[in-house]
Amino acid sequence: MEIRFAASLKETNQMSTRELRDHYLVQSLMQKDQLKLVYSHYDRMIIGGAVPFSKTLLLPNEPELRADYFLERREMGIINVGGKGTVTADGKKFELEKMSCLYLGKGTRKVSFASAGKKSPALFYILSAPAHAVYPAKLFTKEKASPVELGSEITANKRTVYKYIHLDGIKSCQLVMGLTMMSPGSVWNSVPPHTHTRRMEVYFYFDLPEEQRLFHFMGNPVETKHLVMQNNEAVISPPWSTHFGCGTSHYGFIWGMAGENLVYTDMDPAPVTTLQ
Repeated sequence: MEIRFAASLKETNQMSTRELRDHYLVQSLMQKDQLKLVYSHYDRMIIGGAVPFSKTLLLPNEPELRADYFLERREMGIINVGGKGTVTADGKKFELEKMSCLYLGKGTRKVSFASAGKKSPALFYILSAPAHAVYPAKLFTKEKASPVELGSEITANKRTVYKYIHLDGIKSCQLVMGLTMMSPGSVWNSVPPHTHTRRMEVYFYFDLPEEQRLFHFMGNPVETKHLVMQNNEAVISPPWSTHFGCGTSHYGFIWGMAGENLVYTDMDPAPVTTLQ
């Protein structure tokens, strides 16, 4: 498991493009027959990707956690962005279609990931945060996530938001998780932009064509920086950082947060006219 330490706003303002990518960009998450994990010191979020292809993948117990098993003191959200797959948690099987979300609570001892077939393997995106209470495992399809239409074709940000793990959805300790699908012809996400110093956030971009790219904006809203990203990459957003992006094609992205509260609408606006 790779460890990423936190950097302050002052340090980030002085970083080169390479340094920004090394600190905040998470690449190569989705590799056949691999389970990759990155531990961020922002709210101690763990970001992961699992692609079971020719074998079942087991969630390891990483030494850095100093635990008897991975979820001894943690909770986890899993969203499938590939073909049909199965997550088995303490002997109970959960079938995940594309864009289904599974929550696993603190105390889940054994977790494994499998695909229904090699032709279209599952692509499991994982977020895990520390937990202080036990909530039951729960599976949501995208239809259960109360889809909400936002944005407009005129401003190229028409999108559908699916909220899975939040106050009015799947119950958790501090993990908040969902996804957004951009409509064809729309490319701007999370506009108008915002920050929330009470929570860190991670974006994972998917369904972006191989030949296209995504420009993710971060940093102080009046001193923005950007990272050029491709399909199936994630970006860590510190609590003080804005986070929005624009693609050269439409795409989807998973958003996930951990920190002070579970309130999805707890945001500090950074209107487009104030950005620099």
